[in-house]
Amino acid sequence: MTVAVLVEALTVEFGRFRAIDDLSLAIDYGEVRAVIGPNGAGKTTLLDVISGVSRARRGRILFDEKLELTRASEAQIARSGVRRKFQKPSVFEALTVRDNVEIGLGGAKDAAARERVETTLETVGLAGEAGRLAGELAHGQKQWLEIAMVVVSEPKVLMLDEPVAGLTRRGDRAHLGADPRAQISRARHHRGRARHGFRRDHRGPGHGAARGPDAVRRLHGPRADRRPRRRRLSGTLTR
Repeated sequence: MTVAVLVEALTVEFGRFRAIDDLSLAIDYGEVRAVIGPNGAGKTTLLDVISGVSRARRGRILFDEKLELTRASEAQIARSGVRRKFQKPSVFEALTVRDNVEIGLGGAKDAAARERVETTLETVGLAGEAGRLAGELAHGQKQWLEIAMVVVSEPKVLMLDEPVAGLTRRGDRAHLGADPRAQISRARHHRGRARHGFRRDHRGPGHGAARGPDAVRRLHGPRADRRPRRRRLSGTLTR
């Protein structure tokens, strides 16, 4: 089976601060991973490097076992099928909700594209707001709008950075309706110091349980010069 994203010996530094230290990770198609840790643990940095926003000092990231993401541009990465929702909603406030979702689809406006846009708006609960300016939406609605902008393109890999921030309970329960083959990587905060990687299988009936505890790496301790330590999760996720 082709690995969706393969991270090998990834190290990212900002000046003298090492945000990610020798991280290796393999993500298969059909899995949902959650990355959690405190502020500064490197969660968003990992998504930044995968999406081409930041560059690694060492290591490599392969997408679909073919494209070297650490050498590709943001545009190349997005066109290849890796899409990302940022931590803070990034929408075009002067355009309508529908216009924003059409941009996520590359501006296509044929019958099939229009149907996909309308279906996506219905899925995220914004069908009734399609004609409104994006700038008029509440924060939680903007979160859903940006999710719609990335989901509508049917990406192969979908990364969500704190996607539920500012959402209501009703919003939290909404179903994204993304292609089940898409990988969703979610960055969340946690009081512990370690980044925890949870793996959950979404390939359909018979694949409901995570495949054992993942090895996780402590990215950095109280002092930036302290060597990282390996830890293991005490439990696994199930449906």
